[in-house]
Amino acid sequence: MEFNLKKVLLALLYSTSEPIAPKEIQKLCARYRLELEVNAEAADESAAEADIDEDTPSRERSGGVPSLVTQTQIREAFDALQREADASEAAYRIIEGPAGYQLAAAPEYAAWVRLLRGDPPPIKLSPAAMETVAIVAYRQPVTRAEMESIRGVSIDSALNRLVELELVHATGRADLPGRPIQYGTTDRFLEFCGVTSLEALPASDVLSNRQIDDWIRRLNSGEEAENDDQAVGLPKERKQGELPLEEKFIEFDQFDEIATNPGSQNP
Repeated sequence: MEFNLKKVLLALLYSTSEPIAPKEIQKLCARYRLELEVNAEAADESAAEADIDEDTPSRERSGGVPSLVTQTQIREAFDALQREADASEAAYRIIEGPAGYQLAAAPEYAAWVRLLRGDPPPIKLSPAAMETVAIVAYRQPVTRAEMESIRGVSIDSALNRLVELELVHATGRADLPGRPIQYGTTDRFLEFCGVTSLEALPASDVLSNRQIDDWIRRLNSGEEAENDDQAVGLPKERKQGELPLEEKFIEFDQFDEIATNPGSQNP
């Protein structure tokens, strides 16, 4: 059988609901080739003992698997499979998450899959929760006090909801008086947003960390400066304590896709 990397990848995706990383597939290819070579050597030894002049061709020994299948080749094969699924309007999609690649039902069939599995409708975040998780994503590790300084209101309800949904978790304690808890995003947050890493999030070019730090210091010290809004890059009509969010930040309706992912669990 001729080695076809794309077909191998598709077979592996069909066989498990867990994400598969390119590095893991690379090891599988090496193991597969090694097992074939060992079996071929054993067959040659048996033929020699039986005084049969027979030698397994080198290509059969390796099953046509290259001596090295690179992670770049694996990613390119996954990308090709993704394009083919999109072009053919297949009932499945191949998605990449922080832990690797997975098969998922196409978004238009999400309702059918939810009915089969008895899953609840997709969860939508409130504006308060969206603003809070945006602060955590771009400022992590961040304390509750820092989040409240930026938003200008209590974030207890929003933060508790995000922790309950496993989008945010405690990462440690800040080296500050009282040792407040610091928060950061989880891998589930990355899956929720449909990205593989925090670097894939849209760039935040409205306020830099230095500007936000200066803003928090001014608020906490009670300092007031003329045109303070403009000093930190805020438009005059924006109230202090509000986080400027770009509309392109995150599409939170992506629970439709996550809910149909065989390896995921709804909160």
